[in-house]
Amino acid sequence: MFQLDDQFLVDVGLGSLPEEQKKPFLQHTYDQLEYRVGIRLSEGMSDQQLQEFEKIIDRDQATVTAWLAQYAPGYQQEEVFQRLVQASGLPADSGDLAAEFAATKWLEVNRPDYRDVVKATLDAIKAEIMENKDAILGTNAA
Repeated sequence: MFQLDDQFLVDVGLGSLPEEQKKPFLQHTYDQLEYRVGIRLSEGMSDQQLQEFEKIIDRDQATVTAWLAQYAPGYQQEEVFQRLVQASGLPADSGDLAAEFAATKWLEVNRPDYRDVVKATLDAIKAEIMENKDAILGTNAA
């Protein structure tokens, strides 16, 4: 979907950021993205939905297992899950993989617009970074 990496920094005008600042800056950007997306996605959700999703995110195995049994009983055969297995290198029966898949699937079921929300939020963050790149780099616009 997107990657927060050196190319992202180049795209927002921060390719010259000192090497020791790149990783912390990218982590901060990811944290902001996660926070802002979470706020936007939670709008309009019931308390029950929020509690269920929180349990899935927190890897509560009973919740993950029950949710997958109801909404994705054959999840281990799904292409998305197989890609997660390959990308992570974890065994297919890993509880962490099941929780990761459940979180993604939960969003598809309960907030089918979540990819659009992530994209719009990332675009807004990119615009903020580009607008403030001189301050971030410690340079003045001429």
